[in-house]
Amino acid sequence: MLAYVLISLLECDEQDVLDKLLSFRQVKEAHILFGEWDIVAKLEAESPEDAGTFVMENIRSLPDVKITSTLIVAR
Repeated sequence: MLAYVLISLLECDEQDVLDKLLSFRQVKEAHILFGEWDIVAKLEAESPEDAGTFVMENIRSLPDVKITSTLIVAR
């Protein structure tokens, strides 16, 4: 299944966070954004539960991440 994660950061180097995200095998794409959110990441996971666990353990735990919003792809 696919999910997109919107990520808001504290004041930091966005490229450093982007590079960390892209080092995870579950992250298929990630891009720096203009606007309310700083980064969007495309994830591939076995289930919504796996996606949630990945986000909590690997993305939200990054020191520069302020908040995330996960969007599960329906079709």
